[in-house]
Amino acid sequence: MLKITSYLTLDTSAKQLINHLNDEKTSLTFSENAVLIKLLDNSEEIWTKEQLLAEGWPDRVVAPTSLTQCISTLRRKLEPFSEIHLKAVARRGYQLHINERSHVKMVSLTDSDTIRAAFLDVSVMVKIVGALIAIGLLIFAWYQCEYHKVLKQTSLWSSDKQVELNIGGVKESAILLYKNNTDQLHGSKWQKHLAPESNIVSGLKGFSAFALTNGSNYSFASCPGYSLNDCDGKGIININSLSPEPAGLNMQQFVPLSKTMEERIRYNRVLVPQTSVENFDGKIVEHHYHADVYFPIAEEKLIRGDFSLSLVYESDKSGQIYTTTCITDEDCLTTPIRWKTRGTFNQYKQQIGEYDVDVFYTKIEQKEFIKPDFVTPSAMRFYREIRRVDIQETQMVFFRVHQTDNTAVWIFPFMGGLVAWSKYEKVHF
Repeated sequence: MLKITSYLTLDTSAKQLINHLNDEKTSLTFSENAVLIKLLDNSEEIWTKEQLLAEGWPDRVVAPTSLTQCISTLRRKLEPFSEIHLKAVARRGYQLHINERSHVKMVSLTDSDTIRAAFLDVSVMVKIVGALIAIGLLIFAWYQCEYHKVLKQTSLWSSDKQVELNIGGVKESAILLYKNNTDQLHGSKWQKHLAPESNIVSGLKGFSAFALTNGSNYSFASCPGYSLNDCDGKGIININSLSPEPAGLNMQQFVPLSKTMEERIRYNRVLVPQTSVENFDGKIVEHHYHADVYFPIAEEKLIRGDFSLSLVYESDKSGQIYTTTCITDEDCLTTPIRWKTRGTFNQYKQQIGEYDVDVFYTKIEQKEFIKPDFVTPSAMRFYREIRRVDIQETQMVFFRVHQTDNTAVWIFPFMGGLVAWSKYEKVHF
C-alpha cells in the first residue's frame, strides 16, 4: 500500500487507487500499476521511457506507443485529483509531481494517517490561524456559559465594610453589601430615612443587620438578636429607600402599621400548587421564603412589597423556582400589583468578600403579570419596574447571603437590587 496524498493510496497488490474521501476505487492494469509504482518511487525524479517500459512490460519487447497509451490512461484516471500532475519532460521522459497543499478540504474520518496529515501537514501560518480560531471559540463558549454569568454577577458585589445603623434607638454595625462602582457608603445614606425624633422601638435591645446599595437605592434588613444566628423570624424590619430625599419614617408608627398591613394583606403564604410540579408523587419538599419590604417616601403612602420565593429541588443543586411579588400601599388604595414567575434554577457556591453565598441562577419559563385597575402615584414606579422586568427579563440571579433554621437573608433582583431578611419554612406535600 503506497500513500500518494493524505487521502489517496495505491493498493499495489489489488492494482487499484483508493480514494478515502468516498471509498471510491479505480482499477489499474498490470502495466499502469507498475509504471505508477516506479513514478512514485521518487515523485520528483524524471524517469526515462526505457526505464518505464522495463517496469511496465518486463521481459517483453513492445512499441513505444504502448507507454504513450499507458501514460494517457493514467492521466485520465488521476485527473480527479488536481494536486497530482503526470508531466512529460521533452527528450527525457516522465515525471510525477504531487502538490501536497491541495485544494481538497475534506479528510477521511476512518483513516488515522489521513486525519493526522490533514492537521499536521499544513503551513505554520495555517496552524496559527487554526489555533487562534480554536482559542476564540473557547473564549466565546466560556463567556456564554452559565457559570461565567454567575461569576460575573457575583463579582459586581463587595462586602468588606460595615456601617453603623440606629434602629429604634439601638446602635449596631451592619454588614455592608455594595456594588463595586459605588462610593457613597456612609451610614447616613440609610439613617436619614428614619426620623430621628421618632426612631424608638419599644423592647428592642439589640439587632443584627445587613445594609445594601446598588449606587442609587439604599436598603437594610434587620432582625432582633445580638448575632446573625439569633434571629427567629420575629421583629424583622426590611426598609428600602428609592429617593435621595429623607423619607422621615416614624418608627413608632411604622412597627404597629407594618404588623397591621401584614395581617390584613397576605397573598403569598404557600406558593407551589401540587399539580404544578412535574412527576408529583406526594413527596415534594417546598423551601419557602417570604419577606415584607417597605418603601418609605416622604409625603407619600407607605408602600409594601410582599415577596415570596419557593424552591423545589430535583437534584442537589437544581430544580424549580417560583416567585411572587405583590405591591400595595398602607390604605389599599392601590389595587395589588402582582407578578408571578415560574422557572428552573441552578445553585452555585460563591463568595462575596469573606462571606459564603448561594447563587441561584434562574431561567424564567412562565410569567403572569396582573395589571391593576388603579395605581396611585406612589406605586407607579413599582408598576413600571415590574412591567419592564416582565417584558424584558428571561433570567434572574438571586443571592442567599445568610441562613438560619427559620430565616434567610436574600439579595432580590428587584428595583436594581435590594436586601431582605425573610422567614423560612419547609413545606411537605
